[in-house]
Amino acid sequence: MTDVTITVRGEHERRVAAEHAVVTLRVAVEGPDRSEVVGRLGAVATPLTDELAARDGVEGLLEWSSDRMSVWSERPWSDGHRLAPVHHASVELTATFDDPASLSTWVTSVADREAVEITNVDWRLTPATRAAIERDVAAEAVGVAVDRATAYAAALGRGTVTPLEIADVGLLSTPGEQGSGPSPRMMNAAFSADAGGTELRLQPDDIVVSAAVEARFNAR
Repeated sequence: MTDVTITVRGEHERRVAAEHAVVTLRVAVEGPDRSEVVGRLGAVATPLTDELAARDGVEGLLEWSSDRMSVWSERPWSDGHRLAPVHHASVELTATFDDPASLSTWVTSVADREAVEITNVDWRLTPATRAAIERDVAAEAVGVAVDRATAYAAALGRGTVTPLEIADVGLLSTPGEQGSGPSPRMMNAAFSADAGGTELRLQPDDIVVSAAVEARFNAR
């Protein structure tokens, strides 16, 4: 009986509760006087950094940083005429929390401050958890591919399948070319914010870790 080559795809995903939240906020001010603008930026940003430094390592705050300070000027146009210069200053801060309640309390305390904009909340897994889940999900995807190839072979009256190649989707080689191994992908979770009394309550969606592989088998 002639051997048959079977090519299949295996996919698997797992939903995992987020462990960390990385909050990004931006402080931005503008005005006609450059020195006054820089001073106002400091007046808003310094209390924020002082508070983060005081909470560092406690109250759910793992780490924080302050960077990307920018100061620039522009002369806008109006009715074909250049207006007086407008000066801008901004700084970006990030803070990583491992407790949604502490995160919500802090976000509530800073969200209504003048010149403060919360630009993003990125929910993540710890590196150790991510690596472990990715390994498990990749193995499950390969198992799905094996099961699918075995079912195809049985339908054709073949009792044995032997793996020939396995690769990420789209990387399975054509005959004579070499493929590569599977690589799971991480999807960022969205976040929702609901008003709960006077405090914002942030609750993450689960993070989806998924993997998809293509595999080629010989069936006889």
